[in-house]
Amino acid sequence: MSFHADIITLFPELFPGPLGASVLGRGLADGLWSLNATHLRDFATDRHRTVDDTPSGGGAGMVLKPDILAAAIDTITPASDPRPRILMSPRGKPLTQARARELALGPGAVIVCGRFEGVDQRVIDARQLEEISIGDYVLAGGEVAAMVLLEAVVRLIPGVLGGADSHADESFENGLLEYPQYTRPQSFEGLDIPAVLTSGDHGKIARWRREQSLALTRTRRPDLLEPKSS
Repeated sequence: MSFHADIITLFPELFPGPLGASVLGRGLADGLWSLNATHLRDFATDRHRTVDDTPSGGGAGMVLKPDILAAAIDTITPASDPRPRILMSPRGKPLTQARARELALGPGAVIVCGRFEGVDQRVIDARQLEEISIGDYVLAGGEVAAMVLLEAVVRLIPGVLGGADSHADESFENGLLEYPQYTRPQSFEGLDIPAVLTSGDHGKIARWRREQSLALTRTRRPDLLEPKSS
């Protein structure tokens, strides 16, 4: 069974977008994964196809209605569907490489793209939506965030990127940032490839790469080296 993603959005025409290009697009064409985008307004019940209303208690903006969103979720994913239901939200847990790998090993995901001021909390609770954030900033909607999530996940599906070693040493795979990469020409604007990388000594190369990863992580992301709380 291949990975299948369902997107609930007000802008289905945005998909697959960049997900349909390069190796991800080839994986999509080859059936290694699949994608369907559903228009939330298809589940509206009035002639204006209304999907939002003013926030209870006052305030700016509009909020996605729980009954409309619940109808979309229930139609796409019946109770027997094992896929996680995800809401892209700036208040969600940060997306990590570990979570991306977990999702890549599963049957897929149902992803809700929020808009306006957010989503009625009752549908989040009632449909057990897992809120995921791609960073400490706010976007106009969840569509770009959903693409980021899917790109992080789909590239890990066997066969999409190539061999398993294609991403084994990447940033976050081993808890560290990736070491610097070099390629020909040997000299570029007076800067040479580090001699160890052309020495042919694989043991020295591995040690150098490890040292570089540690140094970069220590400088740029020291939080990754902090002991994890149990």
